[in-house]
Amino acid sequence: MSVGSFFSRLWALFAYDRSIGFGLEYIGLTTLRYPRAVALAVLAFSILCFTQIPRANVDGDLLRVYAHSGEHYDAYAQLSETFGTFENDIYVLVSSPRLTEPETLERVRELAFDLELNEFAVGTMSPFTLRKPDGRGGSVPAVPEGMDDFGEVAIALSDLQQNDPMMRNLITPDLSGVVLIMFPNQEMTKGDGTKRMIASLRDTIVPYQDENISIELTGPPIWTSEMLNAAVDDQVKFTVWGFGLGAIIALLALRSLPGALLVAATPFLAVMWSMGIILLFFGSFSFLTIIVTTLVLVISFAESMFFIFNWLAYWRDGMEPNKAVDATVKLVGPAAGLTMLTTLVSFASLWFTPGQGIREFSIAGGIGTFLLFVCLMTFLPLMLKAAVRLGFKAPKRSSLVLTAPLPLAWFIASRFGRLLSILAIVVTLVLFIPYVLIKPHFSFEDFVAKDSTALTAAEEIDDGVGGVAPLYIRVPLADNDPNVTPRDFETIRKVHEILESHLGQNKVISAAALTNYTDSGFTREEVFDAVGTFMRKRFVTDDGSQALVTGFMPTIIDSEDLKLLVENVTAEMRAAGIDGAEIGGFRILTTYATDQIVTGLQLDLTGSVLVNIALIGFAFQSFRVALASAIPNLFPVLGTIAWLYLSGQGLQLTTVIALTIAFGIAVDDTVHFLSHYLHSRREEGRPHLEAVKHTLDRIGGAIVATTIILCSGVVIVTFSELPQVALFGTLFVSTLAFAVIGDLFILPALLAAGGKFFQPLGKIKVRTVDHDATPDDPTGDTATGDGGTEGGHPHTV
Repeated sequence: MSVGSFFSRLWALFAYDRSIGFGLEYIGLTTLRYPRAVALAVLAFSILCFTQIPRANVDGDLLRVYAHSGEHYDAYAQLSETFGTFENDIYVLVSSPRLTEPETLERVRELAFDLELNEFAVGTMSPFTLRKPDGRGGSVPAVPEGMDDFGEVAIALSDLQQNDPMMRNLITPDLSGVVLIMFPNQEMTKGDGTKRMIASLRDTIVPYQDENISIELTGPPIWTSEMLNAAVDDQVKFTVWGFGLGAIIALLALRSLPGALLVAATPFLAVMWSMGIILLFFGSFSFLTIIVTTLVLVISFAESMFFIFNWLAYWRDGMEPNKAVDATVKLVGPAAGLTMLTTLVSFASLWFTPGQGIREFSIAGGIGTFLLFVCLMTFLPLMLKAAVRLGFKAPKRSSLVLTAPLPLAWFIASRFGRLLSILAIVVTLVLFIPYVLIKPHFSFEDFVAKDSTALTAAEEIDDGVGGVAPLYIRVPLADNDPNVTPRDFETIRKVHEILESHLGQNKVISAAALTNYTDSGFTREEVFDAVGTFMRKRFVTDDGSQALVTGFMPTIIDSEDLKLLVENVTAEMRAAGIDGAEIGGFRILTTYATDQIVTGLQLDLTGSVLVNIALIGFAFQSFRVALASAIPNLFPVLGTIAWLYLSGQGLQLTTVIALTIAFGIAVDDTVHFLSHYLHSRREEGRPHLEAVKHTLDRIGGAIVATTIILCSGVVIVTFSELPQVALFGTLFVSTLAFAVIGDLFILPALLAAGGKFFQPLGKIKVRTVDHDATPDDPTGDTATGDGGTEGGHPHTV
């Protein structure tokens, strides 16, 4: 015997003796063999998970998504560590049509001082805290105290607004509003500190608000807080409504309240398991990982429904209910194992894209996917047997509504299968064009909660002073003088002028912006001392090795416009001979890092599709099966991407994640369809077309039911207060809706049209299961090529 022949026989033996679930169904078979031991293990693991639930919290920090994502994050982290930056500051917008009246001005001054005394503040900046050199080695308030004349106040504020480099961005040109900035203590805002700080600030501003003065808080900490609150609300809403909708659909499908409760029990426990282990691993949810609980919920509902549908079918056919549970484990277990693997592959593919948030989502999704399968194979069989013991009776036949589309699907497949197949293949190939052309897109407002008062306030600041969103340029200095030598000053001035030429006059601050003081005869050291130690650090480092030039742009700016700005400023600095200067900031990080992450996720999606199709072919030991699964599963993903491209939305973080995970889940129905089709061919000996029709009739209703559960469970996500999460839900649902079209219409048409191509599949031998196996031999495996009879026929696993 040749070496090649030996390995061929070895491979044939391996293929012959394994299930499409790669042996994962043995978790369920172990439950049948050792029910008491498994019940104790389920109880112990449930207690562990439930003890973690009180720790549940959501971290709304966007930096968690981008952490360790590459050079842009590293540059931002270095920038923050060196200069402090304005990224975590609180902006207080004070508006009043009577701001120039002395009484109103003094009330605003009192508010500014109260903010400075707040326990969470390490410093503030406002027209009232700014001081000017007095020419005698000291300083005086920039806004004189004790003014009692309207004109005097107007002149003082106008002078600051037009001439002072620090105040140009904090006083509106019409003198109807000022911006007060508070610099939070970063140590005190850790954990729930931000929540307590915002509550303290709201208490501080309340006494100063009246019909004459309106005050709004904004800034990154406020946006983060609103995102956090929205995420918590989402978690409650998704869980409650997800369970409610799933239970209602199960009730309508099964026409039995106890049956609906049996369907809902497994998703409930699977979600608790997933939440507990995710919290144990990460300590909190992010606005991405919180989506995992909803996915676990709806997938568990679908798998639980499919399991109970099969169990009731065996029971109605006359099988004893406890043996029907055993038979269902052996029939559904392998297919559920394969579908778990396809979903797991989709989550795992995300790991290859850098970024802490993406990788946490990948791990959390993998954990949830595996746990829901274990719950399905352990808790559900035990619960069903307990229900039988407690007197549960099989309900009537399930709703005929679920089978309504099936006659039309078979009519199209049998009459127009070739035409539909050609059309589907051509359309799918054409849809690759927008997949290649579509570009990443980042929109900051999509990360902020809908109807955000903080975002509204930021837009008002944009309208009033032109924006306070910072953009930074780190400038290396040659002379290492903390008071800045003339040569280094000239370098800073060049960078300052280049950035100002793009953002607008008076929209940049730096050491070069203080010339109105130095021109009056003050030394740079005196000017730096006057602005204070905290603000001095935002101009130049203590060792004088680096300077910071800060520009202020609108909060809402298109990512393409921002990238063009960065490219132009970089080119002009290079032309001016300034080497080593680096542009950074949170907006730069999110825009460029999002491009990199989305490009990586797009490759992950491609890899996930290829691996899952190959996995299906490997599991069924058939290249033809892999090809049959490709078109109906590529069509919905590519169709959704084409819609994004044509609507001009581009690819965003949650866009690609939604498509990747939706594809992994959509493959599930294809696996069940192909599994039953091959069973009809191999074990029941049905002719090709008859096998297609029989499969459509046999599980078409289950595919409709599970898709309805998946879509209705996730559709609640589209109502999220976070636009990125809502977009995730919208694309997820639309992809699954397209997928059911692929499974009920395109896949049968492909099979029907490719008769000669698929004809050899019926000759492949597979392992089958004897459903009359005893508890002492729960596997009941036999090897056969011509089938048998199952109370009936044995079922392919």
